Amino acid sequence: MKPIVQVRDLTRIFGDSCGRCLEHVDETTNICPVCGSVVACGGVSFDLYPDEVLGVVGESGSGKSTLVRLLHFDWEATGGAVYYNLQAAGSYGAVNALELSPFLKRQIRNTSLGIVYQNPQDGLRMNVTAGGNVAERLLTAGWRNVGNMRARSAMLLQRTEIPVSRMDEPPRNFSGGMQQRVQIAKALSNSPAVLLLDEVTTGLDLSVQARVLDLIRSLQRELHVSMIVVSHDLGVIRSLTSRTMVMKHGRIVEAGLTDQILEDPQHRYTQLLVSSQL
Repeated sequence: MKPIVQVRDLTRIFGDSCGRCLEHVDETTNICPVCGSVVACGGVSFDLYPDEVLGVVGESGSGKSTLVRLLHFDWEATGGAVYYNLQAAGSYGAVNALELSPFLKRQIRNTSLGIVYQNPQDGLRMNVTAGGNVAERLLTAGWRNVGNMRARSAMLLQRTEIPVSRMDEPPRNFSGGMQQRVQIAKALSNSPAVLLLDEVTTGLDLSVQARVLDLIRSLQRELHVSMIVVSHDLGVIRSLTSRTMVMKHGRIVEAGLTDQILEDPQHRYTQLLVSSQL
């Protein structure tokens, strides 16, 4: 099966790099001892397949969120390559998406990618109605008929357990769990081939977490969307993913089937993560 996303040596360095930061850092730090730059993502490579849910786990500062922001073109990469084999995005499969023009990057993002941020304020306009937030995403995907946009917004909000009677309220009136569900509705509005979930249950009550996870599972089964799920919570990773990568200091230290990673971790850092959450 051909991967839907191929990532090769993806790197993001914050600071005035000396040009050899990846050679100077090791597993004990992501700060270059020569120039002081921070290697937030260092030489990350992996494939994501159709209908697959891939987990990315690690402690705070391990580079998980940086990875998804690079894939969504929120931030510019320092180096590496990302290949999107997406029919809706055009014939870009053989082209490094990081080298495309800003216009073509937006086209890929607007037609084929969706993202749900850890902080709803990063993904929603809090003073715009819930329906308006979803419609905004539809506009970027090429929708123009107001009636059709409102109908799709209502359908998606209902699917994500937001009462249609509240679609004209701004998200600032909603609870944290409801705000996350509005984000999910917005991310799904353009029928993305790839959905990026960045710590979507962090800060939510346990009962709300369970509802959000159930929603994500049911939507994935129904829509067959490929997902990358970022979390520091191994329970979330076990619940949602089939394959998992473990990140530390911007690098992948272990990867494999989720059950294998959690039941028989090989790397000492993975062993520490698993034992700390038992």
